[in-house]
Amino acid sequence: MPAVVKCPTCGTEVAWVPDNKFRPFCSERCKQIDLGAWASEKYVIGGKPGETSADQPEDEDD
Repeated sequence: MPAVVKCPTCGTEVAWVPDNKFRPFCSERCKQIDLGAWASEKYVIGGKPGETSADQPEDEDD
């Protein structure tokens, strides 16, 4: 019996099987809504306040 998960966008129950090309989403629409949320910066990856990638030293390969 395949695992069942909820679509992160709409909450519809979805079977977690290799045939589902949209997993963990239930449809292309929900997948695109999620992508749009990332693109419009509604989601963020946490870090320390004020920390940006410019604050971190770059590795130099000489």
